[in-house]
Amino acid sequence: MPRRADIETALRRLAPRMPDHEFGAVVDHALDSDGLRTATTEIAAWLSLVAYVRHTLTDYDSLLDEGYDRESARFFVADEIRGILAGWGVRRPLTDED
Repeated sequence: MPRRADIETALRRLAPRMPDHEFGAVVDHALDSDGLRTATTEIAAWLSLVAYVRHTLTDYDSLLDEGYDRESARFFVADEIRGILAGWGVRRPLTDED
């Protein structure tokens, strides 16, 4: 399981301009997620970052509530996620698997 300090370092490298109030929530998600316990530090930071943006800053959950399947909902919010990540200085491309 990655340590908090390691997740914080990886996240700062991934998203150097991420606002502090968002930063703590993403780190907490990475540490609290059972599915990320065996992930590398970098993967845990990346997947937590993308999940946080998707669920908190887009209409993804609303689309699911409206009956869209997961793949379609992800498609409709992908450009918005890319824009937010770019604004935070993220250079890693968002893929269909993210």
